[in-house]
Amino acid sequence: MFASLRLLSRRTLASQVSRIQSIAQAPVRQFSAEAAATKSGGWISGGGKWALLFGAAGLGGWYYAKENDFVGGVTGKAPSSAPTVPDYDKVRKAISDLMASDKAEEYDDGSFGPILVRLAWHCSGSYDKASNTGGSNGATMRFPPESGIGANKGLDVARKLLDPLKEQFPWISYSDLWTLAGAVAIEEMGGPEIPWRPGRTDQPDGKNCPPDGRLPDASKGAQHIRDIFYRMGFNDQEIVALSGAHALGRCHRDRSGFEGPWTNSPITFSNEYFKLLLDEKWNKKKWNGPLQYEDKTSKALMMLPTDMALVWDKKFKPYVELYAKDDEKFFQDFAKAFSTLLELGVPFKEELPNKA
Repeated sequence: MFASLRLLSRRTLASQVSRIQSIAQAPVRQFSAEAAATKSGGWISGGGKWALLFGAAGLGGWYYAKENDFVGGVTGKAPSSAPTVPDYDKVRKAISDLMASDKAEEYDDGSFGPILVRLAWHCSGSYDKASNTGGSNGATMRFPPESGIGANKGLDVARKLLDPLKEQFPWISYSDLWTLAGAVAIEEMGGPEIPWRPGRTDQPDGKNCPPDGRLPDASKGAQHIRDIFYRMGFNDQEIVALSGAHALGRCHRDRSGFEGPWTNSPITFSNEYFKLLLDEKWNKKKWNGPLQYEDKTSKALMMLPTDMALVWDKKFKPYVELYAKDDEKFFQDFAKAFSTLLELGVPFKEELPNKA
């Protein structure tokens, strides 16, 4: 067998394999007694194709055919499109391209970034340390009841945005894609580099969806915030750092019930959120919606009760003051806390790379 591999030239092998393909694909006249046999693997549709391949060119023919994707033509199997080593840099670029698209410029304030961050945040923020349930692993927000809870309203937009990328890179899990999109979005909007690594897997259904009530309720105060974040394992400093993500995006009346942006630059990651909390005068907004606050200067910006709790609480406020003064410290602490958030409950394997 190996002698044939050494003696046959690539041109000869290609010719042999080509002849095999022609024979295999040629119409075959069937008699009534043969019909059943070919349906269940007759000489031309089953093991006979392998006999043709080996008989015509020996092991050399098999090797050449396999290396040049001819085997799929003989066996009826399409060649695999999965890369030997997943290329997460290509996924990163695709996310960046999505954010730079004309379609993105027409959305909200001109970027998909904030809603991609929100998707990553909400799919991760359901984690419960005591039971080790919830979190980004599983991507259970694809299914009800998690997909339909009030706190996740509007996130179907973000999930649909990323569906074409899942089709383009079928080897990546939804949970890795969603969290990577959030990390890339932060970076693309001027924020810090977010340490990220792959290793999440997807659940096949919604049986393991976390219960409603694990995400923050914007109408509540400091104790509620601590209950939510302590459950995940965060401390007061990390709570304030993560709250800095409100520098991005805006609330929508048809989603959360609240309305308006937190900052003047809702598609730029910065420490402006903390500066505004301290420097602006915030009054209760007079409207027919839920309690929220508006800035006295322009009345165009808003803060939620959970935002105001950060300056009213004596343990939270020092961190607000720190981050308002030191954007470098904020970037550093946010990157660490956000990376931790994205990894809560994920059973990473040691051999996985540290970051994409």
